[in-house]
Amino acid sequence: MSTLIESKLLPENAIYRHVIRAGDHWMHRIEAGQTFRILDLEGNQAADTLFYNANDSDDRYSASDTIAAQQALYLTTGTRLMSNRGTELLQIVADTCGRHDTLGGACSRESNTMRYDHGKEHMHACRDSFLRGVQSWCPHMGKQDVTCNINFFMNVPVTPEGELDFADGISAPGRYVEMVASCAVIALISNCPQLNNPCNAYNPTPVEVLIWE
Repeated sequence: MSTLIESKLLPENAIYRHVIRAGDHWMHRIEAGQTFRILDLEGNQAADTLFYNANDSDDRYSASDTIAAQQALYLTTGTRLMSNRGTELLQIVADTCGRHDTLGGACSRESNTMRYDHGKEHMHACRDSFLRGVQSWCPHMGKQDVTCNINFFMNVPVTPEGELDFADGISAPGRYVEMVASCAVIALISNCPQLNNPCNAYNPTPVEVLIWE
């Protein structure tokens, strides 16, 4: 069940602001205790996100551990984002969207061909962005470090048969999700370029990230 809670933080007081264009990736360190917001500027944009413990990149966001810890499939206010080693990386403290997916994974050139058409293989995908991000951040990181991600603002219902349905987004312009870092983390976002499913109304748009002390 979603828990819609607005933040009291003002954008003008943020120590860091950056707009991520549709299809671009962004990687940045967030210190323990800092507040991190992802803002859906135009609505229905999927922000594919990975988190790593800044002191040990092998300790990273785990979808299965996060689901098990909260006994719920979707992320919203109060969710503790857990790592594969049981570390609490961040906690969601404000959310004006109400549902964020942790099952659907990131689009890739391979999945584009399987889901849509063999002619879609050339299209840019989030997995490509994630790989560029980790390799530019740290030379020893690679494919093995791109694991199951969060799809902030993305609506992926689970059918009664246990299948995933990529449905229309439920976000809107100006909605956001806000987290407090429980430890120093590295955030990696692929602002999804997907043109083939309704997660972003077939129209990828920018998102903004903000950080407060």
